[in-house]
Amino acid sequence: MPKIIIIGSILTVVGLVLILAPKKANQKEIFSGGLLILIAGLLVLLFSGIRIIPAGHVGVQAFFGDVKDEALPAGFHIINPLINVIPMSIRTEAYTMSSTAYEGRRRGNDAIIALTSDGVSIKLDVTGWFKLKPDQAPKVYKTLGLDYSEKIVRPALRTAIRNAVVGYKSEDIYSKKRKEAVVVMETIIRDQLGKRGIEFERILLRNIILPQRITKAIDEKISAQQEAQKMEFIIQREQREAQRKEIEAQGIAKAQKIIADSLTTEYLTWHYVKTLSQLANSPNSTFVITPFDQKLIPMLNMPASVSNNKKEN
Repeated sequence: MPKIIIIGSILTVVGLVLILAPKKANQKEIFSGGLLILIAGLLVLLFSGIRIIPAGHVGVQAFFGDVKDEALPAGFHIINPLINVIPMSIRTEAYTMSSTAYEGRRRGNDAIIALTSDGVSIKLDVTGWFKLKPDQAPKVYKTLGLDYSEKIVRPALRTAIRNAVVGYKSEDIYSKKRKEAVVVMETIIRDQLGKRGIEFERILLRNIILPQRITKAIDEKISAQQEAQKMEFIIQREQREAQRKEIEAQGIAKAQKIIADSLTTEYLTWHYVKTLSQLANSPNSTFVITPFDQKLIPMLNMPASVSNNKKEN
């Protein structure tokens, strides 16, 4: 029973005794004092029935060990002064288990050690987000108490994570199936805690620590894969370049064939005659005609200086 109720009860009883005391010479003064004490005691009892539940909490009502099924929501309440109200948080809480000292709920290395399907022992740094269901607070208080995070959340987290990890290979849970493993963990623990009045929100798989030999093997495999992808890119680039050159060569060959087909004897003769006409009509021009074939006679254009020298000789 709260001390304030005891004080209020004592004041009330004293006030009643003074008011109902036998008549004496100073009865008026005794009555007035008793009335004031009675009023003070009643006020104390009245205010002792006021309960204020802070934000983010609910109030669990316990009456001489009997826990009521209905929790008080946040706010102002006037209840039986004899009822004890225990505030319980319904805000999201985090439970961290880490290999780094002073980072988790417990000091020292508190990482979860789990065994994968290929027999590799790994360490996991994990944080779980959870909160108390408001309507289940009386049940949790009655069955688990206030320290339910240590009694139920911690073992449930560790068990769910181990049960999930055993279904994956160390390499998979380290890389490509990490998110899938987290979903499996959340499904298991959400079902377990939900039955106990605790709403589980999310698992944060913060770090996965593999044995050094496994980490080295994974790194080498990833490096080899990256190198293979690089070589594949180079090969594709060279293939595209070879295709480009082949197309270019085909274009040149096609153009040359078109030009060769257009160089007929009639066209060459016409072009030759046209060139002779231009040379003949050009002033100060010297040219030499040499035998070439039976039809066309090639011409060599001679510089004027050469022609002058011949004349002088």
